[in-house]
Amino acid sequence: MLSTVLHKAINEQINKEFYSSYLYLAMSAHFDTVNLPGFSNWMKLQADEEQGHGMKFYSYLLERGAKVELAAIAAPVIEGKTNLEIFKQVQAHEASVTASINALYELALKEKDYPTQIMLQWFITEQVEEEKNAADIIAQLDMIQDKGTAVLMLDHQLGHRGRD
Repeated sequence: MLSTVLHKAINEQINKEFYSSYLYLAMSAHFDTVNLPGFSNWMKLQADEEQGHGMKFYSYLLERGAKVELAAIAAPVIEGKTNLEIFKQVQAHEASVTASINALYELALKEKDYPTQIMLQWFITEQVEEEKNAADIIAQLDMIQDKGTAVLMLDHQLGHRGRD
């Protein structure tokens, strides 16, 4: 049985994961608006992935006999104007999600909840990948700056995510 504090924290994490999905969906819509379908594709797939993360926590609560308590999801705010600024927001957001997952793990350690520690290992590994993906795209955007042809080439590359 989950402790009350861990149960509450996992429900809060579900909300954070769904917020992440909304944020990336909003970014996808932005990229559709500026005619960058590859960037939009990358963000849509990211939104789907984040929803999947939320559902993984959702299912975990049910497996442990705990109640899922969904809360309102805040409206997403895109802070950047340029492609680079938007991906820097992605990177900062993923760093905050990593911190949240790490805090959950620390809580599971404190509560001596071994099943939750094991479940969170998957998320810890996943966050390494999430942060690396954002950093890789930022490095590419830094290289190409706003050179039209290079941006279109990167857009084409990002459009292939999910087709590989």
